[in-house]
Amino acid sequence: MENKWIEKQIETYFLEDEIFKNQIYLSQLPKSDVSCSLKIKDDIVVAGMPFFTSSFNYLLGDNALSLMEFEGNKLKKGDEINFKLPFNVALSGERIALNLLQHCSSIATYTAKFVQKLEGTNIRLLDTRKTTPGLRTIEKYATNIGGAYNHRLSQMDTFMIKDNHKTHFGGLDKAIEFFRGMKSFYAPLIVEIHDLNELKIANEYGVNHLMLDNFSPSEVMEAIGYKKDGQTYEVSGGINLETITNYKIEGVDAISVGKITYDAPHVDISLKYGK
Repeated sequence: MENKWIEKQIETYFLEDEIFKNQIYLSQLPKSDVSCSLKIKDDIVVAGMPFFTSSFNYLLGDNALSLMEFEGNKLKKGDEINFKLPFNVALSGERIALNLLQHCSSIATYTAKFVQKLEGTNIRLLDTRKTTPGLRTIEKYATNIGGAYNHRLSQMDTFMIKDNHKTHFGGLDKAIEFFRGMKSFYAPLIVEIHDLNELKIANEYGVNHLMLDNFSPSEVMEAIGYKKDGQTYEVSGGINLETITNYKIEGVDAISVGKITYDAPHVDISLKYGK
């Protein structure tokens, strides 16, 4: 990930924390090195080390701390990651660094559980745009570390026809004609499909990327009977850890799950100092 982008993000987080407001406090904090220990209190997939280390390196003014060898590792409750920092840097950067590491690790850990459910298939787990405003890049980075593939990074990556488009333009056919009329030569089109009739219309218009929204497993199997060469079928809508295995169906290419970014259970990581 581009270091300059990370540095810019980290700077906004420290401005929010008003870290430089009290220069007397900052100047009087001891600068001697202390032993630091990240204590892992849950079984996790580690994610967010670029943001964790950059929080401290921003204060250090260099790239002295690097813990990327742990990124993507599965660690157990009771494991530790040890390193050294000046006390003033460790204390001043701790909360921002830990918040970012915990947030990313929570998402990556939860994502990995979904990915594990799809083992033995060619189905890819996708994230969604249901991300925290301002944190999309970080959250989608975390899903990727957890084993998911990234769906749209923005509205403009692809055009996606959704219910509101169909309602406004007067049906799926009219919505497709509207987006095709934009003449965006390289912009792919994804159509959200809600029943077999819409699926047939999309096929008539030669749409290649279809998202079967809130289809039951039996409805998905029926829809696969209409799948054409070169088409991709994405299944979406309320799928969770308990139901995802019901959609391990031949012909499904991807399953998108918004929960991996907006509903990931918190993982516990703490930072302790020694001499």
